[in-house]
Amino acid sequence: MTTEAAAGEDKMTLQDLLADKGVLLADGATGTNFFDMGLASGEAPEVWNLEQPDKVRALHRAFVEAGADIILTNTFGANRHRLKLHGLEGRVVELNRVAAQLARAEADAAGRAVLVGGSIGPTGELLVPLGALTYEGAVEAFSEQIAGLVDGGVDILWIETMSAPEEMKAAAEAASRSDLPFTVTASFDTAGKTMMGLSPSGLADLAAHLPKAPAGFGANCGVGASDLLVAVLGMTPEGAVDNAVPVVIAKANCGIPKIQGDAVVYTGTPDLMADYARLAIDSGARIIGGCCGTSPEHLAAMRSAIDDHVRDRRPSQDDIVARIGPLVAPPTEPGAERERGRRRRR
Repeated sequence: MTTEAAAGEDKMTLQDLLADKGVLLADGATGTNFFDMGLASGEAPEVWNLEQPDKVRALHRAFVEAGADIILTNTFGANRHRLKLHGLEGRVVELNRVAAQLARAEADAAGRAVLVGGSIGPTGELLVPLGALTYEGAVEAFSEQIAGLVDGGVDILWIETMSAPEEMKAAAEAASRSDLPFTVTASFDTAGKTMMGLSPSGLADLAAHLPKAPAGFGANCGVGASDLLVAVLGMTPEGAVDNAVPVVIAKANCGIPKIQGDAVVYTGTPDLMADYARLAIDSGARIIGGCCGTSPEHLAAMRSAIDDHVRDRRPSQDDIVARIGPLVAPPTEPGAERERGRRRRR
């Protein structure tokens, strides 16, 4: 295939690629893989877009070679509020543009359709009334980041690891001002909800009521693959059809994080992540990837699992625990706290 043909093929939309393949594989971790490549603790990964572009491209290339259909830019913290911690708040557009160009180059060289998602993480600030950041200020910050991503050539705006509904709305509003599709994923790491109390079904409801519909929504990061799969069950109704829009996204951590000395080690094996991918399909997800700890080796196992798996019955929570492992932060069922209180008083 010629470079020109490959580049033209990359112009497929997300919906085109979903229609063609059914289930898509998103990439793996950025930060944890960069640490293995020499990123220092406390260093902004986004700086590598300028100082270590070959390493950034090498990770994108490794994910493409492992079979990823979607790769995310190295821009998770590339908004003015996070970058000000490193004195880089004046270089937001530049860092996002360069990151998008690096990912775009690897996607265009793939010889097949690979989409580039512009990673947009939270600002790290609390919105009014809990903090000082206004809704309008959040929209402005996200819009600035998005300008660089769009200029660099991304295909999708990928809003991820969100917790606060108002911040999700602000990011979605900023994304809606562009012509690109966008997705929203949240981190359900606190008894089955986000730290700001949003449930998986609450995210589905939020996505359904945004002024512009997202191309997809779902869960990423969190505390473990089992917890994330249970969250996916909470946002995929029984009998969901394969061509449902928006699609549901599952991008779990590679097993459960464990502290070993000064390092955080993720317990997931390639076999476990392959089984997670199968269960994600059975749970109704149509875009499946890995988050923290997920290496190209894990992703290659997930690629094989997705390609070989025929969607099976919808799993129960017990099925997920039996195959992937125990929940780290299980959802609190209605009335459970009250019942435990009564038992203690007895």
